Amino acid sequence: MFNNTFGNLLRLTTFGESHGPAIGGVIDGFPAGIAIDTAFVQGELDRRRPGQSRLTTARREPDSVEFLSGIFEGRTTGCPIGFLVRNTNQHSADYEDLRGLFRPSHADYTYTCKYGLRDHRGGGRSSARETIARCVGGALSKLALRELGVTVTAYTSQVGPIALERPYTDYDFSLIEQNPVRCPDPEKAREMEALIAAVKGRGDTIGGVITCVVRGCPVGLGQPAFGKLHAALGAAMLSINAAKGFEYGEGFGSMHLTGSQQNDLFYDHDGRIDTRTNHSGGIQGGISNGQDIYFRVAFKPVATVLMEQATVDTAGHDTHVTARGRHDPCVLPRAVPIVEAMTAMTLLDYYLLNKTTHL
Repeated sequence: MFNNTFGNLLRLTTFGESHGPAIGGVIDGFPAGIAIDTAFVQGELDRRRPGQSRLTTARREPDSVEFLSGIFEGRTTGCPIGFLVRNTNQHSADYEDLRGLFRPSHADYTYTCKYGLRDHRGGGRSSARETIARCVGGALSKLALRELGVTVTAYTSQVGPIALERPYTDYDFSLIEQNPVRCPDPEKAREMEALIAAVKGRGDTIGGVITCVVRGCPVGLGQPAFGKLHAALGAAMLSINAAKGFEYGEGFGSMHLTGSQQNDLFYDHDGRIDTRTNHSGGIQGGISNGQDIYFRVAFKPVATVLMEQATVDTAGHDTHVTARGRHDPCVLPRAVPIVEAMTAMTLLDYYLLNKTTHL
């Protein structure tokens, strides 16, 4: 198995499985001299960890990060940053009945075909628990971006048919962490929470959409042709478990507009060039233009449902499977910090790439 490394100059290599001893990673290429607020990093992991509300899996893990290298006296040294987050609350026996079955819409069948075996305990490497390492890398990247005046904020904008109807500029982002759904609209958040709870009560799952907004991004991140910034962001988002779609700017919602309506017109704004609108989502020609970058990521319903479903065993015989264990009825609340993490690492990576083109 390869392709366990993300990034170009800023590179995160992750390791570990859901029911192994630990999840961990090595970050290479991280700038030296960045002040590391370990409480902030742990807080980002706490936003992702299981068991934080009635809407998430009941698995209880402290998800405490241990830094092994690359940080000295509170600052990064420029050396590889190694870290571990130990697994402490696995219930591997819950998965024993799945050893000889292929769960619907899981990686069981494809992993078996590709590698000749699989870790049936919680999905092994395909488990979303792998995203712990991404959140550590993302938290460190956020701290570096903070010194550049760049902020990354994501929130739940749709659960099932319940969706926010106004543009992101109409919402108060300080309200996002005030409810377990992580939605900036309190009324919609209550509706979303009730829907997730109802679906969970039936043993089923539901999906939705996360919106992400980047403010303060400098002009010039991204490369023409095959290094477009929006392509990098799309690849980063679609690498997240259960992600099924990506659109930036107005995306599919602007297909009814004409070119004259869609174009972002330039004007002189107190001595600097600005645009009157931002249909482009902060990226033109694959390169950031200084406006807010905003995009949406669609997540499917979690594949593990606590109800009987038809499947086959590893010999191809018809059978049925009823999942057990502790699972999220909706990934969105815990996926919000993961979307932010992947965004932050992509932006920092492309910032470092941009610096190399101006030497």
